[in-house]
Amino acid sequence: RGMATREVNGMGTGVVIDARGYILTNHHVVDGVRHINVTLDGGQAYVAQLVAHDRETDLAVIRVRTPQPLPTIHLGTSGDLMTGETVVAVGNAYGYEHTVTSGIISALHRNVQVNETQQYLDLIQTDASINPGNSGGPLLNLDGEMIGLNVAVRAGAQGIGFAIPVDKALDIATRLLNVERLESQWHGITPLAVDGPKGPVTVARIDDDSPAASSGIERGDELRQIGTTSIERPLDVERALLGRRVGDRVPVLVKRDGREVSLDLVVAAKPGRTRDAEPAGQFQQATWEAFGLILTPESASTLRDRGLPLDGGMRVVAVRPGSSASTQGVAKGDILVQIHRWYTTSEEDVNFILNRADQVAKLGPVRFDIVRGNERFFGQLALGTEGATTRR
Repeated sequence: RGMATREVNGMGTGVVIDARGYILTNHHVVDGVRHINVTLDGGQAYVAQLVAHDRETDLAVIRVRTPQPLPTIHLGTSGDLMTGETVVAVGNAYGYEHTVTSGIISALHRNVQVNETQQYLDLIQTDASINPGNSGGPLLNLDGEMIGLNVAVRAGAQGIGFAIPVDKALDIATRLLNVERLESQWHGITPLAVDGPKGPVTVARIDDDSPAASSGIERGDELRQIGTTSIERPLDVERALLGRRVGDRVPVLVKRDGREVSLDLVVAAKPGRTRDAEPAGQFQQATWEAFGLILTPESASTLRDRGLPLDGGMRVVAVRPGSSASTQGVAKGDILVQIHRWYTTSEEDVNFILNRADQVAKLGPVRFDIVRGNERFFGQLALGTEGATTRR
């Protein structure tokens, strides 16, 4: 009797690279997906948020929020791979979870043109069976270490699949998880793994007047630990500082001249213009007076890249000291997405609210929502009065 046909729609695989639920996968797996449903190895199901992506390399980071830390993939290196080496591919081939196939590395440094808009450079070629659904899954060596991220299979061919080398994938992941990019925060460290991806991580550069410079970190220091995170790769620097708040004091352990030195790094906001912005034009003057904020439009793509299906928002350029927004902790760089029951996707939306400012003020404090990094916060905004504390 023939097997029943199983229909699979938009399925892929991912690997956990941080215990807080950060998952590396292919961008094409999550591109255009409104709800990213993730099922873990134990069967627990979650809805993920898109954190960041790089369309050119077809990589993306998503996040699930779980009650307990997740086990992470064991990372190897693609710097010492050899043709003929045995490898194992794991993924959801055609929707069949945890499918494991094996093969060898057929070739290295392959360039593959998939279509008119997508080209992959410097791929690992393998004859391990890689099928639709495997995308974003790990290619492992016999030690169980990930040495590649499965990405493509040659249509119409047998035994020809491809994977992004893990060293390249993690370099991109480091950029995607950069705290300056995601959270408008700054550390000022340029890390470098001098002896290859698994070698000790040293400080290649310190930005002038940065938190790292103020902490006493020096160029040439070997980074051993930041907070509770051991530093084995440049990615670990971003992981260690991700989710911190401005003003947090983070212990840093470095090795300098053969001895360990303990320092403290204080997280700071990303540097902006040296002079505070001032309201320009009637619209900004109105929002400055009503909300204590200078606002500029922010595109829907910015929010959707963060996994938030919103049609746009208004970025906070400046906050008036002593205003209701200021007392609630609204900060420059936040994105205002809602006031009361109205979305703030454009200047027109905000003007609609401003035209009803008197009626809104009579209601007392009203709810407002902001986006900071990849999280949505809310609080109570009172026009002309002080509000309460912003909550997550």
